[in-house]
Amino acid sequence: MLHMVKLCVGISSVEELEQYRRSRCVKVEGLEGEFHLHRTRMRPRRSDEIVGQGSLYWVIKGAIRCRQAIVALAHETDREGRNCCDIIMMPQLIRTIPNPKRPFQGWRYLSGEDAPADLDRGSDNQNDEALAQELAALGLI
Repeated sequence: MLHMVKLCVGISSVEELEQYRRSRCVKVEGLEGEFHLHRTRMRPRRSDEIVGQGSLYWVIKGAIRCRQAIVALAHETDREGRNCCDIIMMPQLIRTIPNPKRPFQGWRYLSGEDAPADLDRGSDNQNDEALAQELAALGLI
């Protein structure tokens, strides 16, 4: 399984991303329900390994903290007439065990083996996230 990872610029927490995303759900032609879009300049060459199986992992404040399942990739043209790609994602943000990640430009592929595990949904996410961050800083996870 293959995923993508992207910096979440201007966002300081998963809660802030949730709030921002909540106001930006859109309907997509040919798909049932509402989704989130993220536009990027380059279309992933390995899209057949991502769509319907992978997720977009968000880096917030120096660590991968959450992910969104990727439903589709759509070829688009921006306002200046340049080709681009819309990443169409499920609206649910799934918190992950924080995994430190250095800054980078654009997006990167992330293999399934390197992807951080999801946080347990039945637990106190804030305590789990803080503990996981501390363990990651110590190099234990």
